[in-house]
Amino acid sequence: MGTTVTKEQNSEAAIAAVENLNSRFSDAGVTSEVVAHKAGKKYDFVRITCNPDQWLAIAKHLRHELGVNHCAMVTGTHYPEGSPERGWEVAYHLHRWPIVNVEPHTMIEYEGEKMKGDEIPMEFEVFIPLPAGDSPAVPSIQDIWEGADWNEKETWDLVGIDFEGHVNMHRVLNPHDSPSGFHPLQKQHKIRYHDFNEMYDDPQGFGRKPVDEGRVK
Repeated sequence: MGTTVTKEQNSEAAIAAVENLNSRFSDAGVTSEVVAHKAGKKYDFVRITCNPDQWLAIAKHLRHELGVNHCAMVTGTHYPEGSPERGWEVAYHLHRWPIVNVEPHTMIEYEGEKMKGDEIPMEFEVFIPLPAGDSPAVPSIQDIWEGADWNEKETWDLVGIDFEGHVNMHRVLNPHDSPSGFHPLQKQHKIRYHDFNEMYDDPQGFGRKPVDEGRVK
């Protein structure tokens, strides 16, 4: 006996999740597919692509119907030379773990080969393309997965994608007094970041001019 599920269990669970999602959301233009990892044990995971208007309904379905109970990471990407439909993108990395709240000083032991259905651990990857523009935004899922709280803050802080409805949004990596509009992982800015030259070009006060002044990244 062991706690690791088999490749067959993993594949069956991934297929079942995709069939469930397609039966519920395929008419809305949401795509769901089974994808295999290219490294390690090459287990399958579920990849979903949707638009921002569909995201909240999908997130609630994942949480309450498919047992997805953990938000591991949120990432944001800026594509300044992308298509009008995909100038930005948010990716949520989610997991389903067979974990429940238990009484203190108790333990639940799982036997991997006996797990079935929603008990089987599964990884979900959700891509949300956003149109090109100056105000990228998606609905926050902070109230669905607590783990999204810090991750959404980090993505907003670094990339500048807004998470609508997020409570207490603030900077977590950049200084709290950073200028409004400063998000260092955006790619359309001059090499010295948002024209805030006084912050970066001459931090030691030597009056030097950057050799790359005027260049665009």
